[in-house]
Amino acid sequence: MNKKILLSGVKPTGTVHIGNYFGAMKQMVDLQDKYESYIFIADYHAMTTVQNKADLKQRIINVALDYLAIGLDPQKITLFKQSDIPQVTELAWIFNCITTMPYMMRAHAFKDAEAKNKEINVGVFDYPMLMASDILIQDADIVPVGQDQKQHVEYARDTAQKFNRIFGETFRLPEPLILSHVDTVPGIDGRKMSKSYGNVIPLFATDEEIKKAVMKIPTDSKGVAEPKNPDESAIFAIHKLFIDTEKLKNLREKYQKGGMGYKEAKELLIKDLSAFIKPMREKREKLAKDLDAVFEILKDGAKKASMNADKKMKVVREKVGVEIY
Repeated sequence: MNKKILLSGVKPTGTVHIGNYFGAMKQMVDLQDKYESYIFIADYHAMTTVQNKADLKQRIINVALDYLAIGLDPQKITLFKQSDIPQVTELAWIFNCITTMPYMMRAHAFKDAEAKNKEINVGVFDYPMLMASDILIQDADIVPVGQDQKQHVEYARDTAQKFNRIFGETFRLPEPLILSHVDTVPGIDGRKMSKSYGNVIPLFATDEEIKKAVMKIPTDSKGVAEPKNPDESAIFAIHKLFIDTEKLKNLREKYQKGGMGYKEAKELLIKDLSAFIKPMREKREKLAKDLDAVFEILKDGAKKASMNADKKMKVVREKVGVEIY
């Protein structure tokens, strides 16, 4: 039986942290056996904000290294760079021509930018059409998104339906796969982990960086002997993300019965976080020493994704009437 096609884009936005990992990256790895997965580096999407050649190049390389280091397997998934599939921007133009401005003005990203009174570039305004093209050109069945990104898939579905209505049945309708079981990952200050809050633990942090970050986690004034509520502890909230059920049960009991101070709790978290991060960090360092091999993975992925896009665009060009030879 053919597997359903999953598509996900990863915007190259800088250093990743454990909030990014548990919020979305890990799911890509977990789903790679279940679906035929196409994971692309959204470098053209990044250009709405990143307009520096050296910066964008490095960010693209970083995303490839990050995702391969956490366990995406090129034998199981297709990893490629968005800009290696020029058919996507061609399809976006065709979609632009059947899309109205009032419809685009309802997009969250546009409304957010407008609310901040920014001068909005056309890329931000047109972002949903490029994303619809990414999704529809690969005949994606499933697009994993957080609840706040569901609108992107709705725009792709609307666009597919409109095209099908005008030109005849061409695109399948993708479904969002809402990653709702993922709790908000807390930062070292108890708020949501976010680069803008400066409260992150980098995903590939060194042991020293891990120690420095964990030691900053605020605690209440309870003494060593006093029982503590693990569900009110920012230390425990981070710890429970990655330890197994048995270890979690034991740790919860240690908090509740007293006898463990916050210093010990932090030391335990440092030890377990270091053990969790170390293999991924070492794999990333190894990959970074052989970028040619990483580039080959991206080129191979682009060949496969491009074949799909070519096939789809032949149909699209014929349907809209530009195919005359």
